[in-house]
Amino acid sequence: MEYFFQQLINGLTLGSIYGLIAIGYTMVYGIIGMINFAHGDIFMVGAFISLMSFLVLALAGVTAVPLALLVVLIIAMVFTSVYGWTVERLAYRPLRGSFRLAPLISALGMSIFLQNYVQLLQGARNKALPPVIQGGFQLTSGGEFDVTVSYVQIIILAITLLLLVVFTLLIAKTSLGRQQRSCEQDKLMASLVGVNVDRTISITFVMGAALAAVAGLMYLVRYGVIDFFEGFIVGVKAFTAAVLGGIGSLPGAMLGGLMIGMIEAYWSGYFPVQYKDVAVFAILVLVLIFRPSGVLGRPEIEKV
Repeated sequence: MEYFFQQLINGLTLGSIYGLIAIGYTMVYGIIGMINFAHGDIFMVGAFISLMSFLVLALAGVTAVPLALLVVLIIAMVFTSVYGWTVERLAYRPLRGSFRLAPLISALGMSIFLQNYVQLLQGARNKALPPVIQGGFQLTSGGEFDVTVSYVQIIILAITLLLLVVFTLLIAKTSLGRQQRSCEQDKLMASLVGVNVDRTISITFVMGAALAAVAGLMYLVRYGVIDFFEGFIVGVKAFTAAVLGGIGSLPGAMLGGLMIGMIEAYWSGYFPVQYKDVAVFAILVLVLIFRPSGVLGRPEIEKV
C-alpha cells in the first residue's frame, strides 16, 4: 500500500507537468480549431532556456535558491513566449485562410526546425542540471516502503493548481477571456464587433508558451535532464492528455494530464516499464471509442 501511495504522488507530479502543456494545446485549439504541433518543442526550448539561466546565475554568484528560481522562471517565460509568438506569426497567421492541412504541415515543419535548431546550438547529448531543491517530507516510516514527498513535488503541485485557477478565472472573468471566447465561437463576428482577432490569437499563443516554459522549468528541476528530442515525446503525451480530458476544456486538459501521469507511474511501478507508453495510448483509444469528446469535453454541435 505504501508503494501505491508513492506512485500516486509521482504520478500527480508528472501529470501536473503534462497538464500545463496540455492547456496550451487546448487554448490554441479552442480559438483557431487547429493543433499546434510545435508546442511540445516550445516546452523543450523553455527547459533549455531555464538550464542556461541557471548556469548564468551560478556564474554570477547567485546562490539563493528562491531568488534563482524566480529569476529563471521570469526569464524562461519571457523568452519562451517570444518563440510562441514567432510560431504563430510564421506558421499559422499566413496560412489561416488556407486549407486546413496547410497550417498543420507548417507547424510540423516548425517543430522539426526547433528540434534541429536546439540540437545545433546545444548538441545532441543530454544536458543535466544538478539538484536545485533537495529534501522533503517522509509521510510513512517503519513499513516495507517509506512514502516521501519532496519539496520539488510540493512546489510543482502548488504552482500547477495556482496557474489552473488563474487561467480559468482569466478566461471566464476578464476582457481578454471574453475576446478569446468570442473568437472561439465566431472569428468573423468577433472582428465585426471590434475584437482584434489577430492580437487575441497571438496572445493565446504567448500564454500557451508561457505555461510551457513553466512546465519546462518544473520538468528540468524535477528530473534534472533535458535533450533536444524531449519536446516531441512530452508534447505527444500532453496532446494525448488534452484529447483524453476533452480538448477545448482547461479543466479537462489538466484532468487528462493527471490521468496520463498516473497511468505512466502505476504502469512503471507494477508492469514492464518499456510498455508504459503503449498503456497510455491504449487507454486513449478506449476513451475515444466510447467517449470521442473526451472525459470533460462536449460534443460539437453543427450550426445550420
